[in-house]
Amino acid sequence: MKTENSELINTYFDLFNKHEWEKMADLYTEEAEIKDPSVGQQVVKQSKQEIIQRYSEMQQMFPNLKNELVQVYPSGESHVIVEFVSSGTAADGSDFTLPICVIFTIENGKITKDFSYYDNFDS
Repeated sequence: MKTENSELINTYFDLFNKHEWEKMADLYTEEAEIKDPSVGQQVVKQSKQEIIQRYSEMQQMFPNLKNELVQVYPSGESHVIVEFVSSGTAADGSDFTLPICVIFTIENGKITKDFSYYDNFDS
């Protein structure tokens, strides 16, 4: 199971970097729990369509958005912890790099929870 979960997450990041949001969203259950500073401090439920919309909007702000995996840590039967660095260039030409840690919960081959942790404050 750990290997299958890690493969799912590697596929997720491959699709993310290709900006194939519909295919990436298909890796989630119909309604997944999302915790991400970009959507607030609380856990929210998002449909596949809402996930597609969120990432499409992010791509509008940062057309060359990409994630570089640092490490993938399988944890137990249903969790994968991932360290990665997100980067891109905004419309005004400014670049950003952002280290992120995500805890994915995977059940029956689909992502049910996606809890992201990063510093969302401007320095």
